[in-house]
Amino acid sequence: MDDYRRIADRLAEEIYSGRLKAGERLPPQRVFARRRRIAGSTAGRVYGELVRRGLVVGEVGRGTYVRAAPVPSGRALAEAANEAANEATHEGAHAATHAARNKAAHEVSVNLELNYPTVKGQSELLVGGLEPLLRADVLDEVTRTVPATGTAAAREAVAGLLAGSGWRPRPEQLLFAGNARQAIAGVLASLVRPGGRVGVEELTYPLVKEIAARIGCPLVSLATDEEGLRPDAVVAAHRAAPLSALYVQPTLHNPTGATAGDTRKRELARVVRELDLPVVEDRIWSFLHVGGVPFAAYAPERVHVVDGLSKRVAPGLTVGFLAVPEERVGTVAGALRSGGWTAGRFALEAGTRWIRDGTVERLVGQKRADAARRQRVVAELLDAFTVRADPHAYHAWWELPAPWRADTFTAAAAARGIAVTPGAAFAVGPRGAPDAVRLGLASVPVPVLGQALRTLRDVARGGP
Repeated sequence: MDDYRRIADRLAEEIYSGRLKAGERLPPQRVFARRRRIAGSTAGRVYGELVRRGLVVGEVGRGTYVRAAPVPSGRALAEAANEAANEATHEGAHAATHAARNKAAHEVSVNLELNYPTVKGQSELLVGGLEPLLRADVLDEVTRTVPATGTAAAREAVAGLLAGSGWRPRPEQLLFAGNARQAIAGVLASLVRPGGRVGVEELTYPLVKEIAARIGCPLVSLATDEEGLRPDAVVAAHRAAPLSALYVQPTLHNPTGATAGDTRKRELARVVRELDLPVVEDRIWSFLHVGGVPFAAYAPERVHVVDGLSKRVAPGLTVGFLAVPEERVGTVAGALRSGGWTAGRFALEAGTRWIRDGTVERLVGQKRADAARRQRVVAELLDAFTVRADPHAYHAWWELPAPWRADTFTAAAAARGIAVTPGAAFAVGPRGAPDAVRLGLASVPVPVLGQALRTLRDVARGGP
């Protein structure tokens, strides 16, 4: 019997080549199993692998549909697309699949799934920090390995970068990973044993679902409201069966854009102290939000902060930061080392220089203005619909009008050359996926974004 990944690879080739088109429905798993003469459980793993690669969407009772092929054209988007492809493609995929993917890439002209902000003049700003590292007498040193604790200069620079109202990590608390995703994996692996339950918002960062599956810790969906995670939901879940940790995005939550107020953060801090729960605070988008006190300020002995440079600086600069309680530095560093998740020295040195010479601060200022400009376009063009979005964020959560379903809307958008992310990608737990889509606003030029939103608006008004 073929390995389920080989079967998934063959279906992937059909999708990339166009034989299976965006919006086309796959047969029910039992029918697929019968046709292929494989076990029903194997069919389930095939479909699960296609979902993991981002090639299909669907949920129980509605069916499984081919979604848009990954990727846009253009230099900035190509960089982001390469990273997204690396995340989604399994090691065993055939070379022919990759060739077919490159061919299919041109079929989607606007990709609102990717969300990698770049601004005009960004490359010119970055050159200055790189030039000193390319000298022969320096290059040998900066291409050596570096421990999870990084360098003294990096720790000092990042402590200042992460500081917010009422909170500044001590340099001794800082650790470094290859990227923010690896930082999340490392800290969760250090906190949760296989089988341990991790509480997350009912809509969460999709790669956290994959990370949790790989390290063997089931996710528990926790109810949210307009300020994000509800403290009473944490208490109820922990009483039902003890949680090992929480993973939360209290600032500019992805995908809804929700940000918790100070009162909510204080209440959540009280709850995690009473329940003796460690917390992973993902602050990857928080640089866009001016002011506000980080959640870590309310429970510094409980909270492990995750952040990074790729959104602030450039998609390919993948340095992740961790600010952890001092007594846990050794344990988390050990998890990063054992997973092979420590940062590369060259990227760390470049990032440190860009922080210290003000480059990062200048880019952050430009990206805040850029995100606000894009949100104004969303507000103007989708004002007749229910869209949840913070005016500072680079994404928007569109709750679709009836009778649209997320999967059929995603397919309809793909048929018009626009890729969006359906609600199922973020949903956790047994509840049905919401009939909503996330719009990534950062990766296409503003005029292209406007045209894409006009097209999607017309699609939504027209009905399925």
